[in-house]
Amino acid sequence: MTEEAILAFRRDFEAIEQEIGKAIIGQKTLIRDVLTAMVAGGNVLLEGLPGLGKTQLVKTIGKVLDLQFSRIQFTPDLMPADVTGTSVMIKDGEGMRMEFRQGPVFSNIVLADEINRATPKTQSALLEAMQEHTVTGGSTTYALPEPFFVLATQNPLESEGTYPLPEAQMDRFLFKLDVGFPNKEELLKIVMMTTTEDQQEPQKVCDGAKLLELRRIAQTVPIAEPVADYMMEVTLKTHPEYEGAPEDVKKYIRYGASPRGAQAIMQAARILALTEGRYNVSYEDVRAAAKPALRHRLFLNFEGIAEGKTVDGIIEALL
Repeated sequence: MTEEAILAFRRDFEAIEQEIGKAIIGQKTLIRDVLTAMVAGGNVLLEGLPGLGKTQLVKTIGKVLDLQFSRIQFTPDLMPADVTGTSVMIKDGEGMRMEFRQGPVFSNIVLADEINRATPKTQSALLEAMQEHTVTGGSTTYALPEPFFVLATQNPLESEGTYPLPEAQMDRFLFKLDVGFPNKEELLKIVMMTTTEDQQEPQKVCDGAKLLELRRIAQTVPIAEPVADYMMEVTLKTHPEYEGAPEDVKKYIRYGASPRGAQAIMQAARILALTEGRYNVSYEDVRAAAKPALRHRLFLNFEGIAEGKTVDGIIEALL
């Protein structure tokens, strides 16, 4: 890869960031992390209280990237067929036949809004789409459009009417990102912007083909053997049965990250290196990618919950 290619990657990435920032006040780290996951081709889980702009962020990304966008509002009575589609009976000149009607999951960006308000049965309807980018209807498997992402929002589990996501589905998200409350200056800007006619409409600065090209470039970034070894060591140390695991992990973690966690760190670290103008992955890139890639793949045991431990704190300790 040439220096020009690295500069072009960084320029395109920052142009997308800046355009999203016109409609989303603050949250610079959040925007960068979501874009990093999307360039890597992964799904993102955004967790935060209602009203913090999670849905608005996903809508803005759809406009800036000029991708087909669909929104599914997850509710307790939502059925799997409402997500993936269903086969219906059609009567025509040749008689009766079954035809598959595609659901809202057939899109480039699927906003799964408040995903943890639906039952586990409906949540699991997204598993095949998130991992394989396909949907099976009857005996036929349909390919989803590329690029394809599920950007899901969820309310904290302490909120009324929420169900915990199954562990298998959590593992399909490349990143889990926490959406924090804005500070006073950001809050004022948000209120002023949303209560006047001065709202800026984000413009398209990229498309699906460009996004796939950025992903292809990121996949060529080399990783030195000691850095790759450090990534694997970090992942293995999340397992309480691993001999080299820290005491906090052995004491408070029920089970650790899957191989998808190591894949997520590697994919994200390559992109973080390019956004810094480097054609090599550093230890710092690994540490920056570890929290969003691992925080939803570690599960506290009863003792950890009782003592008020946090997964983020345990990840910091093992890094």
